[in-house]
Amino acid sequence: MNQKEPLVSVRDMHVTFGGGRRKFTAVRGVSFDIYPGETFGLAGESGSGKTTIGRAIIRINPISKGEVLFKGKRISGKLPRQDDRAVVRDIQMIFQDPMASLNERAKVDYIVSEGLTNINKNLSAAQRRERVRGALLDVGLLPEFSSRFPHEFSGGQRQRIGIARALIMNPSFIIADEPISALDVSIRAQVLNLMSALQKEHNLTYLLIAHDLSVMRFITDRIAIIQKGIIVELARTERLFENPLHPYTRALISAIPIPNPLIEKRKVLELYDPGVHDYTIDKPCMAEVEPGHFVYGNKRELDAYRERAAIVRVRRGGQ
Repeated sequence: MNQKEPLVSVRDMHVTFGGGRRKFTAVRGVSFDIYPGETFGLAGESGSGKTTIGRAIIRINPISKGEVLFKGKRISGKLPRQDDRAVVRDIQMIFQDPMASLNERAKVDYIVSEGLTNINKNLSAAQRRERVRGALLDVGLLPEFSSRFPHEFSGGQRQRIGIARALIMNPSFIIADEPISALDVSIRAQVLNLMSALQKEHNLTYLLIAHDLSVMRFITDRIAIIQKGIIVELARTERLFENPLHPYTRALISAIPIPNPLIEKRKVLELYDPGVHDYTIDKPCMAEVEPGHFVYGNKRELDAYRERAAIVRVRRGGQ
């Protein structure tokens, strides 16, 4: 993927809320690239800054420092009207709560087509209805559902409506913020499989935000682990699960439930203690400890991570 040009580049992103004594920095110095056609995961516990980053990319939250590039062009900060409309069209978001994100007083036809109507005012009513029909069929819903209200649908169907609302804009990049966390377990796999199928059919690129690492392993190509607004580890998905290096990452992975109750009972959880890091003199940074595997730490920690990564590679035949 490094041979491709990034579709989205985040550079030294800082996001702050409030001012003066109440100023709070939610995201601190975050940088990463997302390449065309991949699913990039952003994982961490609640309050770590995952959603804030996604909302900053789509320009809901302003960034206080750094920049966001989309197709090589800066999209953070104030933009000309034409560029702003292009960003709205090319970047869409699927929200966490399918009930709260849909207008309860509007019919599905209006909900799905609202963004399309605002961006392309030259569409006739017949063309708009046809686009809505196509979007609903793409997500596995009947076109007749366009005359109904959101409360008439199940949670999974409402999330499909949210996906159709994003899809109708023909975006190249979709930010999915916890798209299945509010759904029943039996419905989650259906929505994930739908998103995977749509990605191949429409050549989409995803930023998937979630706290469930088992879901991340199923659908993502690369994962960034974020803790208190700082990315502490970034690697290809399988490499991260095979060889987690940062203690926070190891703690998250150790907490994933194992479906075998006998093994789960004997499992020893790793607890993350921030006190293991001493950054008073030797300051930390993000560094590549092996090809494509980045970890946050000071020189002493990074040397230890490199040594551990080398040992794991030798054990696995130098892969």
